[in-house]
Amino acid sequence: MSASVASRASLTRYAWLSIAAATLTIALKGVAWWLTGSVGLLSDAIESFVNLAGALMALWMLTLAALPADDEYAYGYSKAEYFSSAFEAFLILLAAISIAYTALVRLLDPRPIEQPGIGLMISLLASAINLATARILLRVGREHDSITLEADAQHLMTDVWTSAGVIAGVALVWLSGWLWLDPAIALVVAANILWTAFDLLRRSLSGLLDASLPPQKLAQIESLLAIHRAQGLGFHALRTRQAGSRCFVNLHVLVPGGWTVQQGHDWVERLEEEIRQLLPQAHVTTHLEPLDDPLSMSDQELERVPGAERAPH
Repeated sequence: MSASVASRASLTRYAWLSIAAATLTIALKGVAWWLTGSVGLLSDAIESFVNLAGALMALWMLTLAALPADDEYAYGYSKAEYFSSAFEAFLILLAAISIAYTALVRLLDPRPIEQPGIGLMISLLASAINLATARILLRVGREHDSITLEADAQHLMTDVWTSAGVIAGVALVWLSGWLWLDPAIALVVAANILWTAFDLLRRSLSGLLDASLPPQKLAQIESLLAIHRAQGLGFHALRTRQAGSRCFVNLHVLVPGGWTVQQGHDWVERLEEEIRQLLPQAHVTTHLEPLDDPLSMSDQELERVPGAERAPH
């Protein structure tokens, strides 16, 4: 197993951490809801089930994404991570609909909240667990460019803010006696996690459609190419795409036509290594062309300019 594959495989332990945190918070929030009867705390518990389902999906997709490339999938399995984030977005959407329905029913038939003090303490403990887990997942996800762990972390952070709103709602009902506040805040919770669902879905679709690298990474590549342009080389047809934790960089390198094949090869090898140093998970493909040949300028776009082929001698 290569070092990069082993590194990706090691990320599954963080999915197990998320599974453990979700299971524990489901139990805690379930007890809090059972003690209080708060629909806000119920909505919080429902979202924790979504956290668990998302964590299980993350474990599966991280395991798949860590597999090495083979004859059938020559570019590897790294795009599997986008299925995890899309699946989690779908689950969040279902949870938002469920919470909104429950809140509307309770808004029409308000009920008093029982034992709010105990319920709030339990919910605070569950939120602390989610916050600690989310911070770990977010740090590791960014370090390893894992959209699966980042999505899971962002969902957990949403859960933390959701819990904060619910706790505030239960406390206000306790202090004011306004029963309508509990389902009203649950509706706000539903709207909040609905927004999270659409954002995760957007990012997932962007990855599946081969979106370019982020602007800051493109700027790094362009800065490197500028150094080599000053040395007499030319570049065009730079195309990039993100595929889960991996990225792909393709470009055409224009060198003096009088260079030998070995000279050109040495330069592109050096350039590819420099790009890989900037982007450690990058797969770099270059195409060597002569600077002084007009035909070299005909393939800058994705589709080659029609009729640009050189006439046979």
